[in-house]
Amino acid sequence: MAGFEFFERDLKLATAGMEPGAIDKALAAFAKQEVKRVIAEGIASPNYERYVNGVPGATEDAVKAPGPIVYEFVNWPLVINAALDELKNRSPRKSGRFASSFIVIVARRLIVTDFTKLRGDAEIIITNFQPYVRKAEVGFLGIPAQRLFYGTARVMGSRFRGLFTFESKFLNVPAGIHAVMPYRLKGDGTIRLAVQNRRSSAFRSGRDTLKSKAGQQLTYPSIIINPVS
Repeated sequence: MAGFEFFERDLKLATAGMEPGAIDKALAAFAKQEVKRVIAEGIASPNYERYVNGVPGATEDAVKAPGPIVYEFVNWPLVINAALDELKNRSPRKSGRFASSFIVIVARRLIVTDFTKLRGDAEIIITNFQPYVRKAEVGFLGIPAQRLFYGTARVMGSRFRGLFTFESKFLNVPAGIHAVMPYRLKGDGTIRLAVQNRRSSAFRSGRDTLKSKAGQQLTYPSIIINPVS
């Protein structure tokens, strides 16, 4: 709304004493200038729908003052690609396999690669299908704990504050989304003795054995993105 109010004030000052046809041209030129600016600054996506005097797809030059000229931006490509780039930059770099294994899930059931066709009110999940993704998030693959998904969510939340929310969570991924998901932990099912000191969570809870995790389904660190309504 602040940008729209600025636009109205500037237009009134710039068009004082101008003929109606000249006002239309000034309005069209200003709209073109502003849309280029917000795209260049990374505020908005280059994918958008344009409405001029209520006509979808009309050009700015067709405007009749006071308009309006309305741009409806499809910002999902900008937001998702920014999050993916940040995740890849923070990923373990030994072979590059991990950085190339991020996937984007919509409606918690479908992998998408064309972000221009997503609904404006969609919920997006970004995760990684490698079975060692959890190790990366908790600090066992040469990067600090919570640097990957949690850190990316914080950076993106700051960049797109007021437009999108970014939440970092460990999620259960159902079968059918990806061929190697969900991964089930391997092991022989052996029950082992717990360390008997206060550093052991089993000891603190009164147990003297460790539960076997063999067959347990992996939960995947993820980023959940929602538009701010």
